[in-house]
Amino acid sequence: MSINIRIAGVSHWFASPEDPVLDGVNLNLDAGQTLSIVGESGCGKSTLLHMIAGMLQPRTGRVYVGGQPALAPNPRWNIMFQRSALYPWLTVVKNVALGLEFAGIRKGRRARALAMLERVGLADRADAHPQDLSGGQQQRVALARSLVVSPSVILLDEPFSALDTFTRSDLQAEVLSIVAEQGITLVQVTHDLDEAVIMGDRIAVMERHPGRIHGVIENRMPAPRQPGRPGFAEMRDELLAAFGRARRNPLSTDTRPSQAPVAVNA
Repeated sequence: MSINIRIAGVSHWFASPEDPVLDGVNLNLDAGQTLSIVGESGCGKSTLLHMIAGMLQPRTGRVYVGGQPALAPNPRWNIMFQRSALYPWLTVVKNVALGLEFAGIRKGRRARALAMLERVGLADRADAHPQDLSGGQQQRVALARSLVVSPSVILLDEPFSALDTFTRSDLQAEVLSIVAEQGITLVQVTHDLDEAVIMGDRIAVMERHPGRIHGVIENRMPAPRQPGRPGFAEMRDELLAAFGRARRNPLSTDTRPSQAPVAVNA
């Protein structure tokens, strides 16, 4: 069952409140929708994602997932990182089944893990070890581990950034297909503007120093969205222009999101 996400007045700093990483971030995402977050390095994209995952608490404000404060990690709110983080001493199927163990699911782990490996095209490598797989295959295993628990939310912290173009495209399509089938709410941070257009029903553009939401773009392209399809170049150009404005003309203190929330689902 998909659930909504609400980020309400979130600000955060690590060393000093005079040097915030995030400042007054407000976002709303409806259940079953997908959101891409783009911005320069250091704008707080990953920090915000970790807050949605319950791995980090904001200094001020609150993140709500399904109407509940995200106060701790939850197996229904899964996050994928740039590295697959598989356990090398476990087989592929046992790595996937580990997600079920973390979720407290005891029965039928292997069968469910094998079914998900079939879904991501790795059923024939179930008894291999991660070090015997390519980088793309390892990320497929990580994806299977994240999805085997039928999560309500999946969070992607640039898990495809180190992959070749063809493998990345395949995994993007696979994720979006499963997300659509299961009604999962998805949030992804990325530096890749093409990927942002492909993955996001909406795209949030962030500023840096401090991290704020400069604006949110509605993706007018129907899924599946791929480069070369009608409208893709226009959406990418619109996003690139917004990205440039966020770099050149950051919001003033009179219009920053802490005082004028940006509605993702407007």
